[in-house]
Amino acid sequence: MTDHNSELEQFRDMVRRFLDKEIKPHYDQWEKDGIIPHDVWLKMGENGLLCVDQPEELGGSGVSYLYSMVVLEEASRANFASLATGLSVHSDIVAPYVLHIGNAAQHQQWLPKMASGEVVGAIAMTEPGAGSDLQAIRTSAIRQDDHYVLNGSKTFITNGQHAGMVIVAAKTDPAGGAKGVSLFLVDMSLPGCARGRNLEKMGLHAQDTSELFFDNVKLPLDSLLGGEGRGFAIMMNELPRERLNLSACAVASAEGLLAATIAYTQERKAFGKPISQLQNTRFVLATCHTEIAINRAYIDQCVRQYMEGKLDATQAAVAKMASTDMQGRVADACLQLFGGYGYMLEYPAARAYVDARIQRIYGGTNEIMKEVIARSLVGR
Repeated sequence: MTDHNSELEQFRDMVRRFLDKEIKPHYDQWEKDGIIPHDVWLKMGENGLLCVDQPEELGGSGVSYLYSMVVLEEASRANFASLATGLSVHSDIVAPYVLHIGNAAQHQQWLPKMASGEVVGAIAMTEPGAGSDLQAIRTSAIRQDDHYVLNGSKTFITNGQHAGMVIVAAKTDPAGGAKGVSLFLVDMSLPGCARGRNLEKMGLHAQDTSELFFDNVKLPLDSLLGGEGRGFAIMMNELPRERLNLSACAVASAEGLLAATIAYTQERKAFGKPISQLQNTRFVLATCHTEIAINRAYIDQCVRQYMEGKLDATQAAVAKMASTDMQGRVADACLQLFGGYGYMLEYPAARAYVDARIQRIYGGTNEIMKEVIARSLVGR
């Protein structure tokens, strides 16, 4: 987000210093290990980088959404996409669900611990047979007297290995279609909750992505989030922020990679001069800069609309589709300018390239974004 607020810029500088000190020296190893250690969440909490736009009485800083976006942008700009993805789910999806939909008791139970990093949040929608089509989920939560019984499995769950609380989408009325979906705040320490393996992925190697299993889990009635049958409507209402987060990360990642590529082309020589002096290089850099600038302007507009309560599903879909498509093009173009070194994971272009690919898939595939946009133009 482009903003000249001095306090916001001071916060941005603090985030950058934290990333340089606490993340950068260790990130390559975490990528090799396939996970970011849990104590990093506690450090981020101690430094006020989690759930920053929550009220102060719930552990946040009581600041605007812009501050939360700064955390995501700086992690993305520094090429720490695994960290940015986990942060986005924790602070900008799960916490807002609880804050916006939950009751006072649920606020007190989960939000202060999420702000401190003691509890990591995740959201479990996707199943082996249900991705973008959320109405097709089969996980069930059937009420029995004073509790619900949760059964089913989820996959591709971001923060799955570390998560202490997971928002689970389940059918409370298996015959009810979309109106039969409800959401639950599931304490992963409950009997019957199990984590599968930490999934190996093409990119986002340090991001723990897991299968989750629920076998006759007894959920107290107060774990229901927002009322029976409201799950699908709640998810649709909250998706614009999720897609805006992905868009902000896409633009910031592209900005960071372009800066690294510009520096490389000024140092790398071919035919006796820096490759930045070759026309092809200059035209590629100019094209990347232009695409980024256009997307940055639209994302900034969407941020303002979100903060005014005016961002709708179509605008968020446009932002998500355009920015993540752009991110993929920029990552590919920049990798090419690195030549053979761009294919080496020790160089920033390779990591940025593989990390970018998921952006067109999660949060609703870009094909789904086209359908959302088309419906606003010509109906169903």
